[in-house]
Amino acid sequence: MKKVKPEPFKIKMVEPISKISRKKREEALKRAGYNLFSLNSDEVYIDLLTDSGTGAMSDNQWAGIMSGDESYAGSNNFHNLSNTVKEVFDYDYTIPTHQGRGAEQVLFPILLDEGQFAISNMHFDTTKAHVELSKGRAVNLVIDESRDTSKYHPFKGNLDLEKTKEFINEKGADNIGFIIITITCNSAGGQPVSMKNIKETSKLAKKYGIKVFMDAARFAENAYFIKQREDGYENKTIKEIVKEMFSYAEGFTMSAKKDGIVNMGGIIGIKNNKELYTKARSRVVPLEGFPTYGGLSGRDMEALARGLKEGIDFDYLDYRIGQVKYLGEKLKEAEIPIQEPVGGHAVFVNAGKMLPHIPYDQFPAQVLGNALYLESGVRGVEVGSLLLGRDPETKENLKSPLELLRLTIPRRVYTNNHMDVVAKGLIKVKDKVDQLKGLEFTYEPEVLRHFTARLKPIKE
Repeated sequence: MKKVKPEPFKIKMVEPISKISRKKREEALKRAGYNLFSLNSDEVYIDLLTDSGTGAMSDNQWAGIMSGDESYAGSNNFHNLSNTVKEVFDYDYTIPTHQGRGAEQVLFPILLDEGQFAISNMHFDTTKAHVELSKGRAVNLVIDESRDTSKYHPFKGNLDLEKTKEFINEKGADNIGFIIITITCNSAGGQPVSMKNIKETSKLAKKYGIKVFMDAARFAENAYFIKQREDGYENKTIKEIVKEMFSYAEGFTMSAKKDGIVNMGGIIGIKNNKELYTKARSRVVPLEGFPTYGGLSGRDMEALARGLKEGIDFDYLDYRIGQVKYLGEKLKEAEIPIQEPVGGHAVFVNAGKMLPHIPYDQFPAQVLGNALYLESGVRGVEVGSLLLGRDPETKENLKSPLELLRLTIPRRVYTNNHMDVVAKGLIKVKDKVDQLKGLEFTYEPEVLRHFTARLKPIKE
C-alpha cells in the first residue's frame, strides 16, 4: 500500500457538491460555447479550473476577518500586512491590490516604455496581456527541457541564461524594460525555478542595468521545491529560502489568491527603491484605491497577512504538493502523458500527445478539457495555443510549444478520493480520443480570448 500523507488539519465546515446528468452537461457545454470558463459552478462536480482564490481559509484567517479595520486610510490591517511582507520577504514597501492583474496594471507602465521588451521564463496570460497593454513585447525564454514533458529535469522553469544574454545583446539593454521570473512557472507546467538560476539571472541583469522582478503567485511552492531538489538547501527552512529568493529581485507582483490562500487579494512588493514605490503608490490611487487598501477591505488584508505565514508552513506544503503528486502518479500509471516531474499546483496533461490528430489552431487541450467535463463533470483549463492568443502585429494564431490541459488543485478543498474521480474520468476519455474533433471560434475577443471566447466543434 502506498504511503499517503494525511491532511495537516481537521475539517470544520463542508460545502455539498453534486453531479448533474451527462445530458445536462452536454446542454451546459453547448450553451457555454464549449468554453469551460462559461459554465455555472453548480454545473461542475469537481472544479479544477484554477487554484486562484478557490482555496479554503483556516479558522485563524476567518478569525482575522472579524478584526477587520475598515478605515479608509491607515487601516491597522494594512500595517499588519506590511509588517508580514517585511517579515517574510524582507521588503520595505507594500502596496495592496485587488489581485495580481491589479498589481501588473499599476506597475508595468512604470517599467516599460513603448516598444520595450519584457523577458520572462514564461509569462502567464494576464502578465503577457499587461505587458502588451503597456505597449511592450513579452518574450519567453524558458529552458528547452520544459518542452519535453517526459524528460526529468528538477527545475524546468529555469530561464535560459544563454538565450537571455543573446537576446539582450541583439536588442540592446536599453530596449529591455525588465526581467520577470515566474515562480513557479505556470505555463511550463507549474515547474520551479532553482535558486542558482534566480541568482545568476540577477547577476546577468545587473551587468546590463536591467531590473529583475518576481511573479510571486506561487512563491512558497517554488521554495518547497528548492528545499527538496537543490543541493545545499535541504536543511534550510522555507522562510529562509523565500528570503534568499527575493533578495535577488527589485520587487514583485503577486496574486495572493494562490500561496496567500485567500479568496481575493494581490500585492506589489518593492525591496528598497523609494522612487519606484512613490510612482507605484501614485498610480494605485486611480486604478485600485487608496495606497493603504488598494482595492481590498481591511478584513481581506488581515486574512492575507495570516495566509502568507500559513502558506510557508512546511507540513502544509508537504501535504499540498503531495496531493498534486498523487493525482499525477495516478495518471502516469494509466500511461496518460503529463508534464514530469509533477509541479506544485496542478497536473498538466499533454493534450498534444494525446490528440495528435487535432492541429494547434483547433485547440487540442480545450477539446480534451471539454471531453473530461462531459465524461465526469470535472472542469480543467486549457494552457496552450488558445491561451497564447495571436501575434499582436501579424494577428496570426501563435503556436504554443506545449498543448496542456491543466488540472489545478485548490488548496485544502478536495480529498484524494476526489483525485481518484478525476483520474478515472480522464482514463475513460483516453480510450476514445480518436473520436474527438477540433474547435473553431464563433466569437473571439481581442484580449485574453480564452476567458470569454465562444467555440463550436468543427464539422468534417
